[in-house]
Amino acid sequence: MADLSNYRFTASHEWVRVEGSTATVGISDHAQAQLGDVIFLELPAVGTAVTAGTKFGAIESVKAASDLYAPVSGTVAEVNAALTERPELVNSDPYGEGWMLRVDGASAEGSDLLDEAGYTKLVGA
Repeated sequence: MADLSNYRFTASHEWVRVEGSTATVGISDHAQAQLGDVIFLELPAVGTAVTAGTKFGAIESVKAASDLYAPVSGTVAEVNAALTERPELVNSDPYGEGWMLRVDGASAEGSDLLDEAGYTKLVGA
């Protein structure tokens, strides 16, 4: 099990890990398990401004399609290009190789982020 003490979560199942002014964003293990096999991701271009709580992309699985919401505000600095060819990384390693974006100038203002205990309580795990 990954050490999630430095991660924060949204009620819509995205996670964020902030290091300095850069935040890495993905979806939780719970979310990927609910979605099933991920087959496609729609992610924003580098340079796109994202706002906490607003849609930044979409994820499609064999079961469903869902919108993705930014846990923090900032500017997209990097998109995980590996997910274009291997979207299943979201399933196999949601907190590692399955990350989706890196956001510069990250600000959690306007977001309701949960710590690991709060998120675990939310999902009933």
